[in-house]
Amino acid sequence: MTLKPIKTKKDYQVAIYRLEVIFDAQPGTPEGDELEVLGILIDKYEQEHYPIEYPDPIEAVKFRMDQLGYSQSDLASMVGLKKLGK
Repeated sequence: MTLKPIKTKKDYQVAIYRLEVIFDAQPGTPEGDELEVLGILIDKYEQEHYPIEYPDPIEAVKFRMDQLGYSQSDLASMVGLKKLGK
């Protein structure tokens, strides 16, 4: 594959396909070098066209607690929160 900037969705799809083909290339080989450069080009395109914003910190904590099956009381005991008024 001739490496070039990824400017269109079609370019992106071709690059992704090629990445899958050479994914297990050994470092230091021509295909390994192509894999490294292709990864950089794909990453740049994805950051520009499919940005992923950081989650709200509180929502991220709630999501992770839900994944682990933790309650608010579990979290309070982990961070050492003491009950007020007692």
